[in-house]
Amino acid sequence: MSCILSIDTSTNVCSVAVSHDGCCVFDKEEHSGPNHAEKLGTFVDEALSFIDDNNLHLDAVAVSGGPGSYTGLRIGVSMAKGICYGRNTKLLAIPTLELLSVPVLLHHEEIEENALIVPMIDARRMEVYAQVFDRSLKTIRPIHADIVDENTYQEYLDKGPVYFFGNGAEKCMKVINHPNAHLITGIEALAKNMLPLAEKRIAEEKFEDVAYYVPFYLKDFVAKEAKPLL
Repeated sequence: MSCILSIDTSTNVCSVAVSHDGCCVFDKEEHSGPNHAEKLGTFVDEALSFIDDNNLHLDAVAVSGGPGSYTGLRIGVSMAKGICYGRNTKLLAIPTLELLSVPVLLHHEEIEENALIVPMIDARRMEVYAQVFDRSLKTIRPIHADIVDENTYQEYLDKGPVYFFGNGAEKCMKVINHPNAHLITGIEALAKNMLPLAEKRIAEEKFEDVAYYVPFYLKDFVAKEAKPLL
């Protein structure tokens, strides 16, 4: 098993975790964000001190690779790259929508075998970043920026149960009126849940180029015009 430092800044939550021998041994979370620029450096310093104090060898840094908050992703990936350069270690990119799915697949045994799961990240108004998986985390439909109405997921809902979750799901359930649509609340993208996805990527040697890796923003950043002060 590996020692992995995990970083997630893809949503309003800022979280850092350390896993070793298949267990999470360090975890810090801040849910009052977005304040990644303020909190992430402190959390990472504490995590690296924990690794050093316990004589652990850091094998890789895992970071949320998007989609998600443009600014949050840039902060997280920049920090991860800095650690990889400084510690001469490997970089892993964890797709944020896969990360959201981990606690659902691990802790919700009520989900039927034929069900589909749809993690969602809020993209403002009625738009979400979403992906459709089966229970083995096989992609049924790739990531899209969906503008949600009552027909958006009709083809999947007509075939069987579909579970929606993530910080974009609750608003969508207000317009998705279908008996096969189910909402799972309280699911967030957290660094401590990266472990199984990170271990899988290490086993498959799916490492990123530290110099050239950029997160998957899905949509280009659009700067807003500043409001006049007077």
